[in-house]
Amino acid sequence: MPSSTSDSQLTIATDLLRLLGESTTEPRPDNQLEALMLAVAADLPVLLWGEPGIGKTAALTQLAQTLDLPLTTVIASVHEPSDFSGLPIIGDDPAAQGVPMAPPEWAVRLVRAGRGLLFLDELSTAPPAVQAALLRLVLERRVGSLTLPPGVRIVAAANPRSSAADGWELSAPLANRFVHLNWVHDHEVVVRGLGGVWPQAVLPQLDPEKLAAAVEFARRAVCVLLTARPKLVHRMPTGEARRGGAWASPRSWDMAVRLIAFATAANSSRDVLSLLIRGTVGDGPGFELLTSLDRMELPDPETLLADPARAVLPERGDLRQAVLDGVVAAVRKHPEKSRWDAAWTLLVKAIETGAPDLVVVPATTLATLRQEDWDVPAAIEQLAGAVSVSQRADRAAALVRAGR
Repeated sequence: MPSSTSDSQLTIATDLLRLLGESTTEPRPDNQLEALMLAVAADLPVLLWGEPGIGKTAALTQLAQTLDLPLTTVIASVHEPSDFSGLPIIGDDPAAQGVPMAPPEWAVRLVRAGRGLLFLDELSTAPPAVQAALLRLVLERRVGSLTLPPGVRIVAAANPRSSAADGWELSAPLANRFVHLNWVHDHEVVVRGLGGVWPQAVLPQLDPEKLAAAVEFARRAVCVLLTARPKLVHRMPTGEARRGGAWASPRSWDMAVRLIAFATAANSSRDVLSLLIRGTVGDGPGFELLTSLDRMELPDPETLLADPARAVLPERGDLRQAVLDGVVAAVRKHPEKSRWDAAWTLLVKAIETGAPDLVVVPATTLATLRQEDWDVPAAIEQLAGAVSVSQRADRAAALVRAGR
């Protein structure tokens, strides 16, 4: 009788666990999840950095389900170097046939399947010898004598050294082979997930019409920056901790070209592109590249001067300022009455569609370019009030600072 009662309670407990495990998904914008999906689609190794329990493993499980790939998890910290480099197997005639390196069972399964998602967990707790053995796996996709097929994607996860048990800093050669993504939790996502609704991982849709243009844009973006800033080609950090993250090298710039092309073809947001670029070449070079990308997409001043009435100015203040400065510089280079009038028309449009303080400096500079036989355009009347108010505000702010 007691045994029957226990079996009944365990059955009920199993039903309760099943209900607790049930959940649904919903489409929800998630920049870090989209960045992960793009990097995986680009066939680049990804390393997720995050505190324990933040949901890295759950994200990888959902990613594998979305891509319909079998998930193979390997805990790097509990393996020996030979588990990645292979165990030597002596045959009948080693002098003639050599000594082959036998791969581990998980690698054989991946090769047989021809596809899969290889998840290298707890990378930061793997000792240096194991990290060295992982170099070939991550870069050349070789395990022992086997080569992982193109259908296998590699994603790793690590905890910061401060929260990793017996953690090690990631070696610089291994770190430079990954796209580094900081994995953080979103309060609303966690709350809805605990309520049974998690965000849905969606593979970015690449536009086949944009592929060639995306590749050309990505290559031009990186080459323009590195031509102007040659010291950024290779910049390895001096500190051991920073060497274990993203930093600039010819290898990581090549990865950046690939990621820019994929993000452009997928029409991803600037926030997603920022995560990918900074996670590849580091924050400093990454921000410089993002700024260079913004300026590459600015409209040509000559185009704006040719048809100011139909011109569209950027929404962002810093980009709008750069465009207006470029227009004034173009007029200074080739001063003509028609071009001077067109520039005033553009400044009026900037006043009507944005912050008036952005036109103060361009308007002041443009006024100095007037020649004696040029009539003052009516547009200046519309600008005078805004410029005067902005100047008075600047003087008032200066007086307040002086008083303090």
